[in-house]
Amino acid sequence: MALSITSTLPLHGGAALPVLGFGVYQARPGAETRTAVRTALQLGYRHIDTARVYGNERDVAAAIAESGVPRAEVFVTTKLWNNDQGYDAALRAFDASQARLGERAVDLYLVHYPVERVRKESWRALVKLQEEGRLRAIGVSNYTVRHLEELLGESPVPPSVDQVELHPFLQQRELTIFCQARGIQLEAYAPLVKAQRMDHPVVLEVAAAHARTPAQVLLRWGLQHGFAVLPKSVHPARIAENAQVFDFELSPEGLEALDGLDEGYRTSWDSTEVP
Repeated sequence: MALSITSTLPLHGGAALPVLGFGVYQARPGAETRTAVRTALQLGYRHIDTARVYGNERDVAAAIAESGVPRAEVFVTTKLWNNDQGYDAALRAFDASQARLGERAVDLYLVHYPVERVRKESWRALVKLQEEGRLRAIGVSNYTVRHLEELLGESPVPPSVDQVELHPFLQQRELTIFCQARGIQLEAYAPLVKAQRMDHPVVLEVAAAHARTPAQVLLRWGLQHGFAVLPKSVHPARIAENAQVFDFELSPEGLEALDGLDEGYRTSWDSTEVP
């Protein structure tokens, strides 16, 4: 699989999603977010993933402006928070995020979580925004197969993306098969398992076999499975390390070893029981 830091994945509607994203979840608003985003852009990242609830949309916009990278070269994702869901509320929330990020600055807008009773109206609002040309792509996050089936049954417009937790210890195979069959691109958040499995013997063995770090083989696993990956860090050395995943491939044996680690281990939300 020939990939580079500039590689993209096609989305419904014609947008192109960079395979490597830079997440700013838990990056503190202000200097920490700005410095981290500028560092990532200088290292070649071209996809920044934020959300209203992170509280750092303004800093993402400022960092992009300060970086010297043309805005047209940066793919920006933000998300509709749970308290903002519903048709009219979602439209207002998008206006607010757009104001914080800068005019015409949102490329991909996601429903952050499948909130019961209001998610259908939220999706209808996102469809309207896309039809008006105010963003390039729309999608969801933390949706299970059941939530996607509901959405696809209600709307003629499918989500371009489902952003969910994905890594060798949580492979979500049923969801992966479902999305691949319908052209819904999976994005992997927490692809490094929030550093909670870096010392697993299999991960260490695969990393040693490829002369790479555990983080690099975890990210490469996601890339070779066709996911976009969204590592996050505020440390320059780790931001650089996470970008150095395009000059090697996992061997079939290494990929198989990591594939054998699935244990349904979650570090974040579990939406499987959400009605």
